[in-house]
Amino acid sequence: MRKRSWGFVAVGLLVALLLAGVVSNYASAHPDGLDSSLLNGCTVNADDEITGGSCPAQRSRDHELADSPLADYGIRGVDNGFLSTGLSGVVGVLLTFALGGGVFWLLRRRSPAGTDDAPRADRQPAGTAG
Repeated sequence: MRKRSWGFVAVGLLVALLLAGVVSNYASAHPDGLDSSLLNGCTVNADDEITGGSCPAQRSRDHELADSPLADYGIRGVDNGFLSTGLSGVVGVLLTFALGGGVFWLLRRRSPAGTDDAPRADRQPAGTAG
């Protein structure tokens, strides 16, 4: 990868880390469209707990990974909510970057079969001593 490309990737990673680590803490705590549509027909208290009525959200249950270290947009064991959410975002970005980078590294374009004889800038022409 060229030096300019590495700079672009580094700046993109830094922006993603900043957004995940800081700006994610300011996301709305109110339910999005899907969550609010699942609550249609139910009565909800100030803590967003269903207190009555009938709605699809009453049949919801915890996900199998609800006890995982990064569940609920935080890191288990970190009591400071701002820090927990920010660190969770940073870990998520780093894991995604590592996974994506690994996949791209594995799938990067190699020279097509039969073109190994084509001259490349890092090879010396045939018949020259180095």
